[in-house]
Amino acid sequence: MKRTTLLQIAKDYGSPVYVYDADKIQSQYQRLTSAFNKVKHVKLNYAVKALSNISVLKLFNSLGSGLDTVSIQEVQLGLIAGFKPEDIIFTPNGVSLTEIEKAASLGVQINIDNLSILEQFGTKHPKTPVCIRINPHVMAGGNTNISVGHIDSKFGISIHQIPHLLRIVENTKMTINGIHMHTGSDILDIDVFLYASEILFETAKNFKNLEFIDFGSGFKVPYKVGDIETNIEELGDKLSERFNEFCKDYGKQLTLAFEPGKFLVSEAGSFLTKVNVVKQTTSTVFAQVDSGFNHLIRPMLYGSQHDIINISNPKGRERFYSVVGYICETDTFANNRRISEISEDDILAFKNAGAYCYSMASNYNSRYRPAEVLWYKNKAHLIRKRETFEDIIKNQVEISFAS
Repeated sequence: MKRTTLLQIAKDYGSPVYVYDADKIQSQYQRLTSAFNKVKHVKLNYAVKALSNISVLKLFNSLGSGLDTVSIQEVQLGLIAGFKPEDIIFTPNGVSLTEIEKAASLGVQINIDNLSILEQFGTKHPKTPVCIRINPHVMAGGNTNISVGHIDSKFGISIHQIPHLLRIVENTKMTINGIHMHTGSDILDIDVFLYASEILFETAKNFKNLEFIDFGSGFKVPYKVGDIETNIEELGDKLSERFNEFCKDYGKQLTLAFEPGKFLVSEAGSFLTKVNVVKQTTSTVFAQVDSGFNHLIRPMLYGSQHDIINISNPKGRERFYSVVGYICETDTFANNRRISEISEDDILAFKNAGAYCYSMASNYNSRYRPAEVLWYKNKAHLIRKRETFEDIIKNQVEISFAS
């Protein structure tokens, strides 16, 4: 998006504010579908947890996407956004049988990742088709904080437990219609991902009624200048060829499924903040903004780096700044980062703010969560109002301490 457009949005809607570019979301979706155009049936299930605003979900619905959900609330959001139940897959972790049964009653695809719930659900609902999440014990993601394929991961059923899994399926007479894996985020080594896929193909041979194989996602996007990303086109060529071979051997054309989140929305997002104070200490110049890790926790939680641009003075002389927030904790967004000279009231834009940013926001320090704006067809659309004090207290229940 143009710098002048972002500045106008900050002026019109205040700061801090999240801004999403619908054109970028659409182009990322088309890029991924094009990479796998050699496969007859491809299904992209957008990972709602990345960015769950209903207007964004409606945009994905218009593109023909399905949804990957991890809570009953995300399932309900998808239904409200207009998705058909059969276009939603429910892949929770550590939830109760009751929640899974509720999702199943809504008609969505169930994906189970532990033997206990699999046996309970299969015993009670043997006619309801179920997908099984496998842990291949392969970490294709580059960040150990967000890799979920390691042997001690809480996610998925270990490939070493396949014999037990098969006994449960046989004893309950349940139908397994899908096999799934997710190895983690920030995938760079395509060969490692393909190795994990071979484990999934080998596991799939045990089930005769499959309709789809879900390869998860975790595709890396660039977060700074010169950063590397997953080569989607190379992955598309190699995995498509192998998938088509498997379907031929299996004797049935299956659907190749993915559940991208970050890949689709990360680069579409900008987070706009205003500089409250420029503070010089003996060794550091701080740019203190009207936000904190209550709005953007990824740098503090994962050590992630978001490019920061002074859109009020983009051609100014670069200086070193530590960009910090207004939370009464350490909430550092960037240490000694080269940024065009910053003055108080300047607007700073945090790039790659579309995924796992607003969706992980909180009211810590009793601060309001920001507004969200979608830039769609050359127009800014407010898709979430900024919170107010009434939002902070509306669910609190006062009691009387009078003597």
